[in-house]
Amino acid sequence: MTQRTSSGPRAQPFQPPQGELAVLAGSANPNLAKAIASELGISLMPSEAHVFSDGNAFVRVLENVRGRDCFVIQGIHHPVNDNFVELLFWIDALKRASAHQVTAVIPFFSYAKGDKKDEPRVSIRARVCADAIEASGADRCLMMDLHTPQIQGFFHIPVDHLYGRYVISDHIRQLGIPNLVVCSPDVGFAKGASAYAKYLGVPVVIGNKTRRDHTETAEVLELIGDVTDRNVLIVDDFTSSGGTLISMADLLKKRGANDIYAAVSHGALSKGVAGKIAASHIKQLFITDTIEGQLDRNSEQITVISVAPLFAQAIQSIHDRSSISMLFPDPPVE
Repeated sequence: MTQRTSSGPRAQPFQPPQGELAVLAGSANPNLAKAIASELGISLMPSEAHVFSDGNAFVRVLENVRGRDCFVIQGIHHPVNDNFVELLFWIDALKRASAHQVTAVIPFFSYAKGDKKDEPRVSIRARVCADAIEASGADRCLMMDLHTPQIQGFFHIPVDHLYGRYVISDHIRQLGIPNLVVCSPDVGFAKGASAYAKYLGVPVVIGNKTRRDHTETAEVLELIGDVTDRNVLIVDDFTSSGGTLISMADLLKKRGANDIYAAVSHGALSKGVAGKIAASHIKQLFITDTIEGQLDRNSEQITVISVAPLFAQAIQSIHDRSSISMLFPDPPVE
């Protein structure tokens, strides 16, 4: 009589309960998405996006995502509405394909500027966008440098908020700029400027800016603090026309500043801005790579610093269900 032996069921490779990590690139940030995937040591999920002649958008995921932990990287910058609608379609496609969890990775959330009803009969655009992202099926969001952090409260899903100031400050520190002071162009970014100054271990000064209409121009009226014979770093969350930075630089020069630098997390630079920066008192403008496509970067005075490693660390932490607070370091001890 022959005995039959069984080795039992074949052992399956371990899969975390949240599913295998998957990263998908939308049309808005293909280069940043590739860099993030490279940092994570994975390949981007095959996908396709197409706009028909009538303007309708079509997206399709080209591999199985059932039970996977999916991250779709899609910034909401110019063309803002096209990129926003595409993001909603990606989220919906992944949810309908039975993804375990879908995280909307939004490097730049342009509509964050519409965060309040400060005029009669206007829309709180950021809130409308938040509702739409949730309704499309997103389980959580990952963003960087929202115009105001309280926008996280517009969502009923978790929102992880990253800060570009650590990456930018590390680059600034490597330059070894002596006698440095950080400057906020207005009271609204005073807290952010103070965070820059604290991390860099330097003083902070604050400008007083007014914006009279919707023409994207602003006037800097006054400066709180002394910049005489100091090198100055102007910091803000984003710039499009460059007007605020240039106006602030003019005032700083009048107040006796030496070299003037500027740094923003989101460089939504419109056509001709590079030339304006080159003709201004700004010696160097530092921006990150959260926005790509339409940017006017043709200037030796504009330096792009990648935030791909930071986003990759945050994505890995979310996937591993670990804290991302380690990405917000305390000021270094000199």
